[in-house]
Amino acid sequence: MKTHQRLIALDILRGLTIMFMIIVNDPGSWAHVYPILLHADWNGITPTDYIFPMFLFIVGSSIVLSLDKQKERLDHSALIRKILWRSTKIYAVGLFLWLYPSFDFERIRWVGVLPRIAIVYGVCALLYLFTSMKTQLKIIVGILVGYTILMVYVPIPGLGTPDLSVPEKNWANYLDSLLIPGRMWKGTWDPEGFLSTFPAIATGLLGIRVGTILQQQLHTLQHKLVQLFLLGTLLLFLGDISQYIFPLNKSIWSSSFTLVTSGISCLCLAGCIYLCDIKGWGSRFKVPLAFGMNAIFSYVLAGLLYLFIYSDRLWGVGLDELYMKHLDWGLFSKKFLSLSYAILYVGLIWVPTHYLYKRKIYIKL
Repeated sequence: MKTHQRLIALDILRGLTIMFMIIVNDPGSWAHVYPILLHADWNGITPTDYIFPMFLFIVGSSIVLSLDKQKERLDHSALIRKILWRSTKIYAVGLFLWLYPSFDFERIRWVGVLPRIAIVYGVCALLYLFTSMKTQLKIIVGILVGYTILMVYVPIPGLGTPDLSVPEKNWANYLDSLLIPGRMWKGTWDPEGFLSTFPAIATGLLGIRVGTILQQQLHTLQHKLVQLFLLGTLLLFLGDISQYIFPLNKSIWSSSFTLVTSGISCLCLAGCIYLCDIKGWGSRFKVPLAFGMNAIFSYVLAGLLYLFIYSDRLWGVGLDELYMKHLDWGLFSKKFLSLSYAILYVGLIWVPTHYLYKRKIYIKL
């Protein structure tokens, strides 16, 4: 029987991504946000653009640790049912959060953050279950190369040669408007749309590759770290080179974006493992650890409490508006106040999350 090494760094890094996702999504005022906390408008990349890919990368790594344990006590049929059921639950919760609290089904958005997590998790878990690492690497290369050729070179019906300098003239926009029903985040296309989900799956598969490195039984943790640093550096190099063909772009999850963010995720995980599992500093990161142990729960709770903390539906005015108005004494910039409100919101989410962690209650969708 295999022995499974639990790495606290994976939970801590997952928790950090959730905390930053909440901070980015919930400022005190969207009119006053530090540029570093905004996504790139189109081509280009900001530190905020690293967060969601890093979460999907960790999803891939966690699949290895989770399924390896479950394969020892469950047959393939039971594992398939668990994978599909979990994907369905995450997807359904994503739709619920979008509809909440008005439940206007005419404006439903069928794609989004949680739906993408659900799809990436489901596809990557099934691929890990039924394919070899060699096949998975071929799939990664096939997705990234095929996506680049399609997006950069293949003419679009009625539009001609793709123009990646604008959002309106590319295959992702074209297929989103053709295939996705309901509302899309950007009107005619969606940053979590149909076509860009394929390279997002490649992100998850690269995370699986890292998970298999961490599960190697014959190597020390230090040796595994060397492999992670080499892999992260290679991915960054490939992403940097390929951006001259297919620009860095989160909105369409470009192939270069997939490689660069996966490289950054790999290096961040390696650094986190060094600090938390080798140096033994993991106990100093109790706040992100609590978030990491109940990551989806924390993210969903932040969405549910939005009605009470941000919306004017209950109180007639949003608490964020009151905060920004009544604490604007001239001592701090409005951008700082906006950030501080988001951090306080993370603190509010931490209270029940910490309670669950202390009670060893882990809510798994």
